[in-house]
Amino acid sequence: MTLNGTVQKTALLLFGVVATATLSWRRTAGTEDPSALLPYILIGGLGGFIVALVTIFKKEWSPVTAPLYAVLEGLFLGVISAMFEAMYPGIVFQAVILTFGTLASLLLAYQTGLIRATENFKLGVTAATGGIALIYLVGFVMSFFGAGIPYIHESGMIGIGFSLFVVVIAALNLVLDFDFIENGVEKGAPKYMEWYASFGLLVTLIWLYLEILRLLSKLRSR
Repeated sequence: MTLNGTVQKTALLLFGVVATATLSWRRTAGTEDPSALLPYILIGGLGGFIVALVTIFKKEWSPVTAPLYAVLEGLFLGVISAMFEAMYPGIVFQAVILTFGTLASLLLAYQTGLIRATENFKLGVTAATGGIALIYLVGFVMSFFGAGIPYIHESGMIGIGFSLFVVVIAALNLVLDFDFIENGVEKGAPKYMEWYASFGLLVTLIWLYLEILRLLSKLRSR
């Protein structure tokens, strides 16, 4: 595992996401028929989730599963982005700029030593990420019963505050990804771990992008 190899594979995965996102965006932009969106959401979203689970439990398969994940998630992101853009013109460009701006800022802070992935830092970020995942899971289950967690999905101060908190935690997960890559290179991890590390970074970037979209949509709706 090398740093250059990981950077190159991350670039390839991002290219895969952008390519299929562009395709699904063009196919669904302006479409009012939900049945036209469903295949992209199911194949991209659900398929990407399943491939992600396989990648996590079978890291050695990541040279195949990581590119497949990128392609599937691109299909999903293209539809979601088109929906947000239809409601709030210009929001996707803003979200993309903020996502990669956050990536660049945190990478610079990590390289200069301004921020380090200490054990306490890792524990705090992991715990916060787990808490957010639990909240989303509870909300997902409640949706089957026609209910939901109040306030956090609304555009009030509580909803905006919650989204801002989630964006911060998603961004801090990038530091964990940087640390994982650095440790893998230093310890001479197997070559396939370049793909797995790139996959982990891509997962965080997609999460960060979606959360920034949600935050911006709440701010714009006010």
